[in-house]
Amino acid sequence: MAEYLEFRKVYCKDCYKCLRECPVKAIDVKGHRAEIIENRCILCGHCTQACPQNAKVVHSEIDEVRRLLASTDRVVASVAPSFVANFGLDGFGIMKLALAKLGFADAEETAVGAQIVTQEYARLLATGEFTNFITSACPAACRMIQEYYPKALKYLAPVDSPMVAHAKLLKRQWPDAKIVFIGPCIAKKREAEECQFIDNVLTFEDVVQLFDERNIRLDAITDVSLSPKCGAPNLAKEYPIPHGIINSFPVLPEGYEYIAVDGPKKCVEALQNIEHLEHVVLEINLCEDACVNGPCSLVKEGGAIRATADVRRYVSREKQQMLGAQSADKPEVSLVAAHPRIRSHSQVATEHDIEAILRRTGKFKPEDELNCGSCGYATCREKAWAVYNGYADIEICLPYMRQRAESMSYEIIHGSPEGIVVLDSDIKIMDINAKARELLGIDAVSVVGLPLADFIQAVDFYMAWENNRNAEVRQMFVPKNTKYVDISINVLRDHNIMYASIIDVTDKVSYDKQLDAVKDETIATTDAVIKKQMRVAQEIASLLGETTAETKVALLKLKKMLRETDKAQ
Repeated sequence: MAEYLEFRKVYCKDCYKCLRECPVKAIDVKGHRAEIIENRCILCGHCTQACPQNAKVVHSEIDEVRRLLASTDRVVASVAPSFVANFGLDGFGIMKLALAKLGFADAEETAVGAQIVTQEYARLLATGEFTNFITSACPAACRMIQEYYPKALKYLAPVDSPMVAHAKLLKRQWPDAKIVFIGPCIAKKREAEECQFIDNVLTFEDVVQLFDERNIRLDAITDVSLSPKCGAPNLAKEYPIPHGIINSFPVLPEGYEYIAVDGPKKCVEALQNIEHLEHVVLEINLCEDACVNGPCSLVKEGGAIRATADVRRYVSREKQQMLGAQSADKPEVSLVAAHPRIRSHSQVATEHDIEAILRRTGKFKPEDELNCGSCGYATCREKAWAVYNGYADIEICLPYMRQRAESMSYEIIHGSPEGIVVLDSDIKIMDINAKARELLGIDAVSVVGLPLADFIQAVDFYMAWENNRNAEVRQMFVPKNTKYVDISINVLRDHNIMYASIIDVTDKVSYDKQLDAVKDETIATTDAVIKKQMRVAQEIASLLGETTAETKVALLKLKKMLRETDKAQ
């Protein structure tokens, strides 16, 4: 839920892995990113473990706990038994001292509460009133049953979880104390908020942060025995591992088969088939490998297997130390818990609604429903139901989107008026349309996988790929069909392909040649005319020159004659 858990928007990579892993499909994938559907989430935290980008944000209560520790209130810690594996400790002494350094007035193992829960389970089983019996220690499993598997509610133990049971014990001892639970579980946050005994919940990750802030090193604290060992061993310290609840019974009540079920898939399978079971006790944990693999567990070498071994060794040492001790009496506190039915906020889709949505993704017949699960839903019909409720975009269907993309690609390539050829990094043909075949003079029936160089001169293509740069080839002559083409080469390195668009420029080239011929002819004609005009001009000039000379001679003679006449008179 938004107040407990969400995803970082920037890290979500549209992979749908969280949706595939969510046992109740409480993930809304819209706008290519995941969000938690608040009223559907059971806070199992499985999505946070599945996310490859670590996009989880578990809202911390660390600030509230700091304020509590700084106040005058008595603050007591209830520490989940998986602390042994998470912090690499052999006992609780060091943890108790470290928490005291933080300001906790006291600290106890939650296993103290788990022990009386086991006693209550034993009492109920002894009545023989349960056809089947489901343990109530895992709040995420209880929530899943309440909301999604109402038929299993009658088998769910009406008993508090160990956390609540322990808080009741602590409150009886210190009525005014503030109780802080520490563990690896997100679902405990909501459970604590819904009960009146827990003030805050810290994860193990939060505690590490507090230790770091105060420079508290567990390996620097000397383990001391705070009190002498007495009483019976607390077998409930094995609760956080598979079969841990079953192993916490000193003697198993007869008449039942005891089966441990852990992990979302196994839990769903068990709950779906609960009506077909009889006299079965189900120890149920939503986390695979139980609580030692909780969503807020500290990552350790060896993983859940080593963590399980650490818890077993811890309990085994306690058994040896308390060998022969008598069983502890059950404290007088009520552990009765109500697990009411939680009504779903989802709408029921009719068959008509489902089929209408299926048709929108190209599923018209049963054989079209591939049920591949890539969208995160087990079947196409489940996904259609999610679309109907607004929990998913219709596009999150890989076969549909691939078919759509291929269809669009096909339409773009083969419907283009230009020639289109798609090539791989070896400059081999991946796809080519009819126009490109025509322009490049390719008449082979099948050309996919053949080198482009088998059909045209392809040096420019190789150079473009080598330089990772687009290129233009102008007026390439294709001898086979005597055409001229312009080619635009586009390199898509990220997709390891390149494509080229091809345009027929034969008419343009022919027109340009005709225009050049006309220009040459005009120039030649003009040159001839100019030369002829020059000859005529020269001839005219020559004739004009002779006439002028004769006129000059005649005028000089006339002038001389007139002068001589004047003298004679």
